[in-house]
Amino acid sequence: MPMPVTAAIALGSNLGDRHANLTRATHLLAAAPGISHFRCSAFIETVPLRVDRADPGGCYLNAAAVLHTTLPPLTLLQTLQTIEQAMGRDRATQPHGAARVIDLDLVLYGDVIINSPVLTLPHPAMHERDFVLGPLAAIAPDLVIPTTGRTIAAELARLSIG
Repeated sequence: MPMPVTAAIALGSNLGDRHANLTRATHLLAAAPGISHFRCSAFIETVPLRVDRADPGGCYLNAAAVLHTTLPPLTLLQTLQTIEQAMGRDRATQPHGAARVIDLDLVLYGDVIINSPVLTLPHPAMHERDFVLGPLAAIAPDLVIPTTGRTIAAELARLSIG
């Protein structure tokens, strides 16, 4: 059996009952095969990243989760996308960055670095997003981002200063 890897997921919702959406997604994630030691941050409200266009969903509710998994990165990504689809998200027809019922982004997978058309790890913009770093720092401040060599807490402090 493969050794568990620590992974981090960013969660967001800005359509419908955002709190219920995040709660359901966390329950589905925690119960998914190959996932254990699931922890989730508190939910925080944030403004949409893209304010240059009307967003029918309005403000987001965001959170972060840290878990152990025996799933390979692409299988974990597929699990996240299956949960999104079960909750009503259709990535095929939804424009990137549009309002959504649920968004589950794999942002870290141990010290793995991947740059492919399907998956980029660590998430290329995570170190620029306080709505990812803040919740993640609350539950896993010492996780290291392999591309920067800095901890989540250090990246959040750097973002806050910058």
